[in-house]
Formats: sequence, C-alpha cells, structure tokens
Amino acid sequence: MPTRTVPLEKMVQTLKLLGDKTRLTIVAILKHRDCCVCELNEVFAMSQPSISQHLRKLKDSGLIKEERRGRWMYYSLILQSEIYPLIDDLLAHVPDQTENMRKIEESKVALHCDC
Repeated sequence: MPTRTVPLEKMVQTLKLLGDKTRLTIVAILKHRDCCVCELNEVFAMSQPSISQHLRKLKDSGLIKEERRGRWMYYSLILQSEIYPLIDDLLAHVPDQTENMRKIEESKVALHCDC
C-alpha cells in the first residue's frame, strides 16, 4: 500500500509546531487518552493559560479537536487528519509517557477541576 503524501507546507508547519517540547509532549499524552487543561496542568510546570495557548495552536493547525463534556472541554488527536500518519511515526520516537499518565491518573483533578 503506497504511503499517503502530505503537502510540503503542511508538513513543515506541523514539524515546526511539534518542535516545541510542550506541544510534542501534549500530543504524546493525547495519543493515550483525551485530556482537559487541568489534567495537562498536572504534567507541566506552567500556568493553565499557557497550556491553553499550546492547545489552541495545536487545534488551529488541525492536529487536535476539542469536545465539551459537561462543564469541561476535552482535547483529543484527530486520527483522521491527513498529517496523523506522520505524527504517529514521530511519536514512536518520543519517550514513554507512563510517568505523565500516572501523574494525571493519580491527581484525579478532572473530578474537581474548573476547566
């Protein structure tokens, strides 16, 4: 089966976007599960507005989507995106996210956050 090609400009834009450690880590986490901003806040030593800014950039580029669930907005990867196969290949080389997933799960922040 031939590999799907992606327009060069889209690939460059995506690689630049994922050249940021925080955004690449967010995408790696979202490969495991959907998350709200408060859950991601458990992983990164930065403010919630800063994380929201990273999420906005990922969303604007078409890599992730948001979905309202009750009071909270959850973010997930767009698996049907034309660029997702490239992202999936890149994530194969990203360090394991077990520790970050553990932080999110143990915090149970989604039970009481005000995202």
